[in-house]
Amino acid sequence: MSKLILKLTSVFCVLAMALGGLALAEGDAMRVVALKGPTAMGLVKLMEDDKEAGAYKFDIIAAVDEVAPLLVKGEADVACVPANLASVLYNNTEGAVQVLAVNTLGVLYIVESGESVQSVADLKGKTIFASGKGATPEYALNFILSQNGIDPEKDVTIEWKSEHAECLGALTAEAGAIAMLPQPFVTTALMKAEGLRVALDLNAEWDKLGVESSLLTGVAVVRKAFAEEHPDAVNAFLDGYKASVEWVNANTAEAAALIGGLDIVPEAVAAKALPACNITFIEGEEMKAKLSGYLGVLLDANPKAVGGKLPEDDFYYNR
Repeated sequence: MSKLILKLTSVFCVLAMALGGLALAEGDAMRVVALKGPTAMGLVKLMEDDKEAGAYKFDIIAAVDEVAPLLVKGEADVACVPANLASVLYNNTEGAVQVLAVNTLGVLYIVESGESVQSVADLKGKTIFASGKGATPEYALNFILSQNGIDPEKDVTIEWKSEHAECLGALTAEAGAIAMLPQPFVTTALMKAEGLRVALDLNAEWDKLGVESSLLTGVAVVRKAFAEEHPDAVNAFLDGYKASVEWVNANTAEAAALIGGLDIVPEAVAAKALPACNITFIEGEEMKAKLSGYLGVLLDANPKAVGGKLPEDDFYYNR
């Protein structure tokens, strides 16, 4: 989680939302921002189909630190962000952000240059290279470890890196190294280095715990003022997004070509990674059940992960 976002005060955020402009003038495009990776991958069919219509202005951004301020300042109408960041933004803006849909389930995997890890229990005593400290990767890993009787502070050594590329470098530098990586970086790693294997799917490991939640990665959020002023436009976007996700999941090769053409990830990587990216589209009551359960797990682990408290019911957008 960006320190910048966590330090935003409620007053500043509310003012920024107000000053960002609430109305969408006739003929203007809805401004949609997504991060490079699975959340942007699910949008590519909608992006392709909208080229002539121009109903949307899409921006694909590499760093989450850049996405949230755009939304907060009213320079984006819709944004695809990490699931826990949506809750932080809601709390820091006194409810000025709503979640539209879950767009990505768990994408974290334990990758190893060896054969020593066959279960979560095998991670005890090991060093794990990872990035994403203060965000979903840290909270998810700590929860899975602790639920399997492993103290993240004492029983393993987690070496946090600033980028996934650093984890890959550490992974390939020595035999037996272990790293936690998200898709599509897992696929990139497997394609670049011999001797690597996916040891654990943390999405599956989360599900084994039997908790009333799912491991979530990303959601789409909207400025509440924008949604209230333009409900038809928001609902049309949701219809288009859902259709896009369904098409991407059903047409891997064609979707990979679009993804590569938009420089989200290389086409060859996308073609192999898509089936493991867990791109989805979940809205309404199912979204609320899954996301509230997930945020509840994070709240218990670290209240700061969700902005100090769980969002109220108005956090969840209803058509």
